[in-house]
This record gives sequence, structure tokens and C-alpha cells, in this order.
Amino acid sequence: MTEIGGALNQEGVNAIAGALRKLLADVFALYLKTKGFHWHIAGRHFRDYHLLLDEQAGQLFDMTDEIAERARKIGATSLRSIGDVARHQRLKDSDEPSLAAEAMLVILRDDNVELTSYLRATHALCAEHNDVATASLIEVWIDQSERRSWFLIETLDADRSEPANLFGTKINAG
Repeated sequence: MTEIGGALNQEGVNAIAGALRKLLADVFALYLKTKGFHWHIAGRHFRDYHLLLDEQAGQLFDMTDEIAERARKIGATSLRSIGDVARHQRLKDSDEPSLAAEAMLVILRDDNVELTSYLRATHALCAEHNDVATASLIEVWIDQSERRSWFLIETLDADRSEPANLFGTKINAG
């Protein structure tokens, strides 16, 4: 393997590539879940939810290419199949035949919060191995993940009079 920039040793490549494979599997799983809920959502807020989930699914799909290409740039391989995704994903699939719109949004909120924690852990791993390029990409993905979570939190709690943080707890606005 030819190192790009000489910053990563083989131990770092292996550790980061393994973390990127898991992230990629999780993002694919969340993409498919988000898109599936987009296809099946119903109710009085159908249009708003349908558009929100389509936007979020598009953002997740865009992340997949960046994650896979980053693994290749550091000299590693990426996922190769749906089976590979299934072997590496940590986020659970949703095979429920019928869910209420609110239940779908709760699941997606929780998954996005969980994905953010995985992104933060991978960021720390990249910092440990001085992989600033991957860490920089992950910072953008953390922001996107927090934004998706925030939109879902606000959508689910539209009647709340006080602001909430990404964990759903109320914040003293005064």
C-alpha cells in the first residue's frame, strides 16, 4: 500500500477502516429505513413528513459515497454487498408492516442520535491516529446528524413551549 501523505500507519488504517465500515453500514441501514418510512408514511401531516424524510434520506445517501471513498483513500476496502452491510450494521432494521407516523419519527430520531454517538467515537479514533482528513469529514457528518435529530425532535414536539436540546430535555431559555 502507498500511503497518502504518510500520516497513517497500518494499525491506524486498519482501525479507521473498520470503524468506517461500521459507519457505512449504519448509514446505509438508516438511509433505507428513512426511505422506507418516506414511502409508507401516512396521516394528516403526510406532505410535510414525506418531504422531510426524503430530504433526510438524500443526505444519508450522499454520505455513503464519501465514507466509502474515504476508506479507499486511506488504502482500505469498503463494503461490497447488502450482506456486508448486514454483518457490520449496529442500527436495527425496521420490518414492522404498519407504523404510525409518530412512531416512525421517534425511531428515526433515536437512530440519528445513536449514529451521532458512533460518529463521535470514530472522530476520537481518527484523532488518536492523527487522521485529520477523516476527522474533518466526520465533523460535517456530526453536524448533519445533529440537524436531522433536531428536526425530528422539533417535529415530534411541536406543542412544546420551551426549546429542547438534541436529547429531548428542556432548556431554560431565560
